[in-house]
Amino acid sequence: MSLSEIEATTESEQLEQPAGNLRKEAWKRLRRDPVALVGFGLIAFFVLVAILAPLIAPYAPDAQPGRGMITPTNIPGPSADHWFGLDASGRDEFSRVVYGARQSLLVGVVATLIGMAGGLSLGVLAGAFGGKVDAVIMRIVDVMLSIPGLLMAIAIAALLGASLWSVMIAIAIINIPVFARLLRGQMLAQRGSDYVVAAVSIGVRRRPIVLGHILPNSISPVIVQATLTLATAIIEAAGLSFLGLGSADPRVPEWGRMLADTQRYLASAPHLAFFPGIAIVIAALGFTMLGERLREAIDPKYRR
Repeated sequence: MSLSEIEATTESEQLEQPAGNLRKEAWKRLRRDPVALVGFGLIAFFVLVAILAPLIAPYAPDAQPGRGMITPTNIPGPSADHWFGLDASGRDEFSRVVYGARQSLLVGVVATLIGMAGGLSLGVLAGAFGGKVDAVIMRIVDVMLSIPGLLMAIAIAALLGASLWSVMIAIAIINIPVFARLLRGQMLAQRGSDYVVAAVSIGVRRRPIVLGHILPNSISPVIVQATLTLATAIIEAAGLSFLGLGSADPRVPEWGRMLADTQRYLASAPHLAFFPGIAIVIAALGFTMLGERLREAIDPKYRR
């Protein structure tokens, strides 16, 4: 038997294992993967910062402890009293970055959950019923995917008005077709499995088959995609806030809005862009690292 045939046989045997065993194997692989552990550590760090913001930040996000230190030509940078410096209004930059973790993570998580819920609903309908239902849903998905995601998000957020909810809804909508197509493909692949054919042959109804067998065995790639989507959602939220489509209240600390407010001061106060920018990069990197390793742990092609 050739090497390719052996690999194909091994992969097919792994695919036939119960979903619970595959998840246990994936969990074992993740616990031994240093990249996954680093990604999880970064995520846990930002979550703790968001939860403990009132205890970590020395000032309220709208407090102006350095107002008297600001001049038209001087915005103080990092110091012992203000670790990340001050912004143009005399607010402590470290406190605003810390509180900004709450807003950025909240937008990313809520947008991903809404998008995943919408995508799962469409994916289940398309994958379970097939035929005309599948054709109609997939054509809608194709139309949505044909429009650049960021362009659609900008249009939706602009129509809804500047607010964090507008950003959440806009990001959620552009991710619905991604989840829908992924789940539909997984469910169609599962419909031909032996256990589904056996259940149909003994007269089990469609609903128990879909909800009790096909869906549980199709959901793992969707969870992986949700982890990766969180990373892009944080970046997209920052981009929309940078364009002025986020919260209309300038007192609300949000990393993208903080970047937008520093454009006039980049030459004299580059620290105002560096700290929120690096926070966006590290937070997105954590979700990306964990998501990529989670995909490798679940995908049979990467199992040994």
